[in-house]
Amino acid sequence: MDLRALRCFVAVAEEGHFGRAAARLYLAQPPLSRRIRELEADLGCRLFDRIPTGARLTPAGEVLLAEARDLLERAERARERVRAAEAVRVLVLGVVAGAGLEAGPPALAALRRERPELRVRLREAPVTDPSAGLREGLVDVALTRLPFDTTGLTVRPLGEEPVVAAVPAADPLAGRARVRVAELAGRPRFRLPPGTDARWRAYWFAAAEDDAAGPVVATVEECLHAVLWEGAVGLLPAGAALRHARPGIAFVPVDGHPPSRVVTARRAAVPDPSADALADALHAAAARLRPRQPAGRV
Repeated sequence: MDLRALRCFVAVAEEGHFGRAAARLYLAQPPLSRRIRELEADLGCRLFDRIPTGARLTPAGEVLLAEARDLLERAERARERVRAAEAVRVLVLGVVAGAGLEAGPPALAALRRERPELRVRLREAPVTDPSAGLREGLVDVALTRLPFDTTGLTVRPLGEEPVVAAVPAADPLAGRARVRVAELAGRPRFRLPPGTDARWRAYWFAAAEDDAAGPVVATVEECLHAVLWEGAVGLLPAGAALRHARPGIAFVPVDGHPPSRVVTARRAAVPDPSADALADALHAAAARLRPRQPAGRV
């Protein structure tokens, strides 16, 4: 298995569609399909089932997805260590569920001007890990969301983001201007797996665990697939309505649930001025993007 084939496989698995995966990889679809067929031939098993909405992982594909992500991450870490030998520091910024992404481009532009010896690589963490890889030492700074167990971390608030309900487009709630979180009760809900941080899991499920059966998910894409394929509903950050808009899913603003608190996080026991510089740049950019309060009248 070569890394190019694994990258193609992961793209199709995450997009759930060969055409979208090809566009994401800047490939034509025939070469992408050929690489997947060659990978299946090499492994001796089918990795995807074709369905009307695109492609769905087989049980063998589900197993390979976890392994492929790990292999690609390890290969990328090896590359970064080699590059670090050239005296350019590569910082890894972990992001969970699109937290604070609007602050990223201006923050990195400012960092390039002020600290040209620093480079930043983005790592999108699964929604099962609110630390975005900090606990495992995979990232230097995390753009993430509360609540979760922050023991051993230095956390700084960046802002707040409302939540929306992701529902099938044919659902009666889809035509509403707003819904209350209690109105999702009794419906199949996508949920995070056992072992996920308890406070994080409770915030996003926003109901008793026995409220309704529903699929277990690990990524935002799997949340969306659960809505499209299984008629499930659930909560996502409001930015998902822009970043993940697609036919068949409606995103409805939610009342009765606290907004998602976006933060940066660092390992408290690992002093790192370069990582602090990245966090400072993110906070400065977020402050510039924040709407100005109207001046009071005298």
